[in-house]
Amino acid sequence: MAPEDPRPPTNYRNIRRRQDRAFLWLVIGALLIVGGGMIYLIYGQGALFTALLCLIPTVGLILVLWGLLTVIERWVKD
Repeated sequence: MAPEDPRPPTNYRNIRRRQDRAFLWLVIGALLIVGGGMIYLIYGQGALFTALLCLIPTVGLILVLWGLLTVIERWVKD
């Protein structure tokens, strides 16, 4: 008789969901912080405010698309 494994089974779906969320925040952070920072360093403060008028709606679009795909994924699973 084999001894029982005390570790719970690995939940790969949960791991993938956490990684997806982490990648989402990395993309948003890179877009706003790195992209905005580069614009600020190269063009200055006025250009940063103008760029944020484009960057913030882009982040919103990314979040809407991610949310839509998440809803579709959950709908298909059920």
